[in-house]
Amino acid sequence: MPRVLYQIILTQKERVLLQEVSTRGKHNSSQKALNALIVLGCDEGEFQKHKQTAVRLTEVMPISMKKVDRVKRRFVEHGLEIALDKRKADRRHMKKVDGDGVNRPVRQKLF
Repeated sequence: MPRVLYQIILTQKERVLLQEVSTRGKHNSSQKALNALIVLGCDEGEFQKHKQTAVRLTEVMPISMKKVDRVKRRFVEHGLEIALDKRKADRRHMKKVDGDGVNRPVRQKLF
């Protein structure tokens, strides 16, 4: 039996909010609705009527086990709002052009 790393237990208010997000089509992205369905499916609280495993969720919806694990981890570590929204990019790119619009080489040649 695989060990559960991130356990999701929702309150009644959170369940109602997630059900509204997943059933109404007026939200920003389909990923937000998909993430809401993942959190609802992984709920292990007292208000969950039909408990499902992550494997069952991947069979029903077009998602991978990694996505289920990422959403569960974001919910446990950061909360409901962060788990529903897309993750912001962490990468920072170096500028190759200075303020004058002149290209500057990143490395200088020695010869």
